[in-house]
Amino acid sequence: MSEPSELHKKKIPSGYYNKAQVIQDINNHLQDQFNWPNKGIEFNYVLSFSNNQMQNPVDPSSIKNIFWDVDGVLADLNHAYYHFLTGHPNYRDQFKGLKWEQLPEVLPILPEYGALELKTHPELGTEMDRDFCADQAFFRDRPLYPKVIEVLKELNQLGYRQFTMSATFDVEAKTAYLRDILSPVTDFLTIECVQHGEFMHDTAKIDRLRDCYQKYNLNPKETIMVDDRIYNQYAAIESGAHPVRMRCEFTTDSPTELSWIPEFSNIEEVKDWLVQKK
Repeated sequence: MSEPSELHKKKIPSGYYNKAQVIQDINNHLQDQFNWPNKGIEFNYVLSFSNNQMQNPVDPSSIKNIFWDVDGVLADLNHAYYHFLTGHPNYRDQFKGLKWEQLPEVLPILPEYGALELKTHPELGTEMDRDFCADQAFFRDRPLYPKVIEVLKELNQLGYRQFTMSATFDVEAKTAYLRDILSPVTDFLTIECVQHGEFMHDTAKIDRLRDCYQKYNLNPKETIMVDDRIYNQYAAIESGAHPVRMRCEFTTDSPTELSWIPEFSNIEEVKDWLVQKK
């Protein structure tokens, strides 16, 4: 079967490009390779692709609104995971001597996810995730990346409307953490958190983004969501916004069919991309 990057060049027997067939082929490829999507609502991610989206990334000069994912974008979740594994009483003996670069060996990165996640540990994932969320000392131990506050302030001065879009299992605790760590910018940065859905089949951000478009009177075509997780790129597309991927440490490459999405390694690069034509 052809790779999705080639599918948009495909012709049907009559000799004309058939978008519906391309969408179906992409869906089949994802199902064959990753067993995803496997629910009707997830197939809508794939349906949201258009010919233009597959070929033409967003013009940054058209963007007025930014939704920032937090973990892996504004704050270093990998830092929290490392210190949790090596410091929590339930795990520190097992992971004594764990080196930073060994994190992906302990927490295998799923292709659909594209980043570290406690739940991917083959034996202890569920327990790890529970213990991490239950202990605020570890839960909050995710420092902001360098220059985050400065860049958010600069973008605000340039007129961008900015929001967080963070998924979590404890909305109250995560919101409190964000209000504390982002306190220098909460006069203009709107904190939005949403309850996680089912792992790897999470559509929570789609619904919350759509709610925010109405609540704050935003045009999704003038909106980007910056996120490190691969499945959240699909969420941005499905909501009508433009996806932008942050490549923090240990993230894996996006699938070929998402190669058109802009990728950056830090928030300063996102800012430079946004303002290059202003």
